[in-house]
Formats: sequence, structure tokens, C-alpha cells
Amino acid sequence: MKKTWILFYGLCLFTQLAFAQQRPHYTQYILNNYILNPALSGIENYTDLKISGRDQWVGLNGAPKTAYISLHAPIGKKDYKTSATSFQVPGENPRGNSYWENYTASEPHHGVGFTLINDKTGLYNRTSLAATYAYHVGLSPTTNLSAGFSGGVTNISFNVSQAKTENPSDPALANGGIVSRLRPDIGAGLWLYSADYFVGVSAQQILPQKVSFVDNDKYGVHLVPHFFATAGYRFLLNEDINALPSVMFKLVPGSPTMPQFDINCKLQYHDLLWIGGSYRLHDGYAAMVGLNVGNTFNISYAYDIANTPLNSVSNGTHELVLGFLLGNKYGDTCPRNVW
Repeated sequence: MKKTWILFYGLCLFTQLAFAQQRPHYTQYILNNYILNPALSGIENYTDLKISGRDQWVGLNGAPKTAYISLHAPIGKKDYKTSATSFQVPGENPRGNSYWENYTASEPHHGVGFTLINDKTGLYNRTSLAATYAYHVGLSPTTNLSAGFSGGVTNISFNVSQAKTENPSDPALANGGIVSRLRPDIGAGLWLYSADYFVGVSAQQILPQKVSFVDNDKYGVHLVPHFFATAGYRFLLNEDINALPSVMFKLVPGSPTMPQFDINCKLQYHDLLWIGGSYRLHDGYAAMVGLNVGNTFNISYAYDIANTPLNSVSNGTHELVLGFLLGNKYGDTCPRNVW
């Protein structure tokens, strides 16, 4: 008997993914837009390392679990000018009025980095490794534009050993093991940024491809491009607290729940701590909190609650992000150019 029937259960799930999210969700993407847009490679004055784990729909068997490592750094970025964010002055807010008054655009420079992402859903596991490059140029004394691309490979595998059929003695299950397919993965993006706003567009999985784990290709699914557009504006509520409302628009061709729209708001006290909230259309709500520990480390946590029937069978979604500011010789206590 062909493997087509044996893998039917798993293919049903994979087919659902083909018309919904093929790439992972990130509640705290506002903290690491680089994970969605390679144009942010090298945007800061230091090497930015992020490690994240996401446990989606806790309590639901086979629910998505995502982990990633991202790292990017500037090359030839020598234009740092002392400003209110260079160091933390006791009694002053590094994000106060002087931040806007002293902000200057970066001189042209390069940025490089990489991402390693693992996303497991049911019997399927997806691992992506990509290198990124970006070039940043000043459009005005206070505005930058960067363009970037990513290139790598994605391995998609199916665990045959755990597949369940109506006939456990079926000889086609005898070999067991994991069936995998390797595919190229390309992305690109643009990022416009200044002291008080950012606007970005990006595309992931640009190359449409077909993936099939069985002998009969009619059961294969198509990997389709994912498109993102995001924008945010930062302003002072008072001399101690910054507010950053932002939105993200996501489009996956063929998905019945697309386009998807996220609305976020983050409130930050000095460069020390912040809280935030998010609403995702057709999905649910999230609460976020974070802490900057000196100028070397930060930690943030998000909890999602679905407003769909999944809320009755799961215990929400947990997401943790750890950030490390490597080679931070200028003493930045949090990102200058992103959030």
C-alpha cells in the first residue's frame, strides 16, 4: 500500500497549514522585527542576540511550539554621536525630549546576521536557517532607509513512526522513521526609520514551492509567500513615560483568515521596564511585560488568550524572549532605532 493513505492524517494537518499560517506567529515581534524583516540587520550599535520560546495553545495535543535564535550586527557603523541614550543620567529619562533633539541618522553602513527557527506542529517539524544582509543609508539628517534580504534552507519533516491508522499492522509503517524535505528559503524587506517612527515591509518564503511526503503528488501542498507591513510611532506621554503604538498587516495568499491585522501598544518607563498589550484580528488578545537589566540583558514575557473556540480547549499561549546586547561599548540600555 502506498504511503499516501498512511500519511493521510498528517497531511490533513499539513494541508490546513498550507492555507493558514505556514510561518510561526510571534506575539512580541515588536521587540525583534528582525525576525520578520532582514532589513533590520545591523540597525543598532551592538550585536543583537535574541533567544525565544513560544508554547502556543497550551494543553492542546499537537499545538505549535516555536523556538528561535537570531543574531545581527553592524559593519562599518562609526557614526555614533553622544545623545540622551548614550548613557543613563540619574534623574533623567534617556527617552526624554533631548532624545528627539539630538537624534541623528546613521551614516551608510552594512549589517549581517542569521536566524535559526524551529517550529513543531503535531507530527510535523520545520527548521529554518538563514543568513541576512542589509544596507542602511540616510535619506535626511534624521531619517534612514535600509534594504535587506535573507537566504537559507528549510527542512520540513514528518514523523511516520507516530502516525496512527486504522490498521496498525499495515506494512507501510514498518520502516517508520522521519520523512523530510529540504527546500531553499528566500526573504527580503525594506525598513524606514527615524527618532519617532518606523515603517517596514517584508516578504518571507518568496519562492513558491511544492512539498509532498507521499508517492502521489496530488497530496502535496504549496509553500506560499508571506507578506508583512508594519508601522509604529513613538511619543512622550510625559518626561518619564514613552508610548509606542504600532500595527502589523499580514497577508498569506489563499488563507481563509487573511489578511490578519495586529494592533499593539507599549508603554516604557525610562530605559528600565515596560508593559504592553496586543489585539490580533480573528485570533485574540495578549499582555506583555519586559525588563532591561543594565546595558547587557533584557527579558520579556507575553501571554495570549484566544477569542476563538480554541480558548475552551487550551490554556492560552506563553512566549518568552531573552535579549543580549553584545559589544555594547556605547552603553545603550535599550535599542535606539527599533523601539
